[in-house]
Amino acid sequence: MWENKILKIKKGYLNNDFRIFHLRDKISIDFQFHYHDFNKIVIFISGDVTYLIEGSSYKLKPWDILLINSNDIHKALINPNEVYERMILWINPDFLISRNNKCNLLSCFELASKRRFNLLRLENNHLNIIKKLLFAMETSLKNKELGYKVLMDSLFMQFMVYANRLFLSQKDMRELSDIKCDENITNILNYINENLKENLSLDNISSKFYMSKYYLMHKFKEQTGYTIHSYILQKRLIMSNLLIKKGKSITDACLESGFNDYSNFLRAFKKMFRLSPREYYKN
Repeated sequence: MWENKILKIKKGYLNNDFRIFHLRDKISIDFQFHYHDFNKIVIFISGDVTYLIEGSSYKLKPWDILLINSNDIHKALINPNEVYERMILWINPDFLISRNNKCNLLSCFELASKRRFNLLRLENNHLNIIKKLLFAMETSLKNKELGYKVLMDSLFMQFMVYANRLFLSQKDMRELSDIKCDENITNILNYINENLKENLSLDNISSKFYMSKYYLMHKFKEQTGYTIHSYILQKRLIMSNLLIKKGKSITDACLESGFNDYSNFLRAFKKMFRLSPREYYKN
């Protein structure tokens, strides 16, 4: 099943330029928090689904669009008693960069991650344009007639241009009742992600944000689904992954991502990826 395929993507790599799925089913799987090295767009069509992304919660309405940046931690909470229909795009960021040197079509993802706000909710006139592009991509992929790959690339690029324009011009919707985002936790998440190399002990974070550490632990887990320790650990492992991909040695990646003990880093890396860093990057 496609769910098992997704859950087996430990590295989060995407070898294609992009992939599109249109799925309609009832899901009883309890999805875990996870991340990908690629960008992801979820177009919700029907069902009863709440999406958690980096501390924000979105109770989805039909044709809501979620923009999930690479390496952002997310999870879907799905009511298994209702049919869940959605379209999903997996996007290789290198493809967008290589095709558009003068136009950053990753802007919508980068802004979503920076603002900790991932939802694009469209008015009907804009939504109709997006629907036509999505359905045209789907039809082209099914038929695979002459030039379908060229057509797919063209339609995909049009979709990404519109998605960027609409997201960048969208008014702030944080006050909507179906969106939950705690400003204090958002600030803490930003601080953690900007200071992974530093001392991120519970005492230091609670002191910096003038909270008791017990309240902070409770609030953080409530908003993100993670303990602070687990979140920091996973983000440091993600950063070490990125550093090694950029050519850093495993030792340097360990230190620059905030691990002060090499043996602890190796143990955590192997537990998360089921391979040592050296074995992982040979595969």
